[in-house]
Amino acid sequence: MRRYQTLFLIISCFLLLSSCAVKTVDGFEQTEPITESYKAPYFSDPVKDYVYKAQITVYGRDFGGIFIAKRVSDSLYRAAFTTEFGNKLFDFEISDNSFKVNYILEELDRAIIVNTLRKDFMLLLKQNHAISQQYEDSASKVYKSKDGKRFNYMFINKASGQLDKLVNTTKSKEKTIITYTPESNILAQNIVIDHKNIKLKIELNILE
Repeated sequence: MRRYQTLFLIISCFLLLSSCAVKTVDGFEQTEPITESYKAPYFSDPVKDYVYKAQITVYGRDFGGIFIAKRVSDSLYRAAFTTEFGNKLFDFEISDNSFKVNYILEELDRAIIVNTLRKDFMLLLKQNHAISQQYEDSASKVYKSKDGKRFNYMFINKASGQLDKLVNTTKSKEKTIITYTPESNILAQNIVIDHKNIKLKIELNILE
């Protein structure tokens, strides 16, 4: 009897762990990593101002304008969002391990929104990812990287070699998905940041 109880507990634990596993790389084959690190190609040029037409939808409110990101040092970025008339909506300083609010519009100045924007833009502008695992299917190569208590899965298109998608997860759930439409190896024409658990979406379209 005890043997069957033990077997039942083992099977139950296995099913529980399986049901909680993140689904991001379902159907992919795990392979040996070919590199220890991956450098994200977008927002990497230190002399370029990255200027995008932006649309932010947050809890039913829409904010449109211009998003500008500039690399001001090896590890620091300045990111600002203004209306098309030049009124500032937010102004942040961002690095891999720091975030400073220089200004944020009162309507956006709520802890949950500021915290989400902090995570979004730190993720968007993060350059260096230490690779722990790799997965593949016929179309994509996927690098997995630990990011604090979460994980980043970076989908590299095998045909183009370009970064198409980044998925930020906990151990069991997808939290944030960034999709890219590349214009070149170092520039994304369109970027969409979407969330699984809150009503916040950011869309960026390049302005030449």
